[in-house]
Amino acid sequence: MTENVGVLGGNAHSTGVTRVVTAPLPTVYGDFQAVGYLDHHRGEEQMVLVYGDIGEEEVLTRLHSECLTGDAFGSTHCECGPQLVTALREIVAEGRGVLVYLRGHEGRGIGLLGKLRAMKLQAEGLDTVEANLALGLPVDARDYRVAADMLHDLGVRSVRLLSNNPRKREALLRHGIRVTEQVPLLIPPCEENLAYLLTKRERLDHYLPHLDGARQEAVFCGSAKTGAAEE
Repeated sequence: MTENVGVLGGNAHSTGVTRVVTAPLPTVYGDFQAVGYLDHHRGEEQMVLVYGDIGEEEVLTRLHSECLTGDAFGSTHCECGPQLVTALREIVAEGRGVLVYLRGHEGRGIGLLGKLRAMKLQAEGLDTVEANLALGLPVDARDYRVAADMLHDLGVRSVRLLSNNPRKREALLRHGIRVTEQVPLLIPPCEENLAYLLTKRERLDHYLPHLDGARQEAVFCGSAKTGAAEE
């Protein structure tokens, strides 16, 4: 059974997703509605968390790429886990918003095993871009069409995008979602992820101005775990 209408409304815009179910999801951050979708392009099961009466315009929105190591296991190799927590808290503080959790985006789209292989090469001295290329894999294989499709289905026309990545903004614009503002999501760096973050800034054009002078200020992630979890 699919669920295309309900308390979250809907949109007649033709999409490549089917809304399957909407269920309440109480969390430690706030009470969300979890909206489950089937992605017909990739065959993935996808989920969006909706908070409050989101409306159509300027909806605070995070497109969060799946990261098992960061989101579930608290890896300090990246800033994904703290970004997820911070985004949820900012959406709740805003009073309305959407977090699109994008499955199939592990390792910027190269998959879990590909990501682990790339992490092994990074531990041996390559940066995140060099590691992917050394494995014969794309630097970033993510496709955000499904995110736009789900936003269209929810009736969202424009967003304030919680992201440091200009490619997310470009992808939403390309697929018919207006971005009225790109809201930075800056997580304090630490020694274990500083090189990774600097590579994202210098080679992938991420907006990370807080890294200026960070080499002198960064602490070991193990010393900053409590603070990171509270961001």
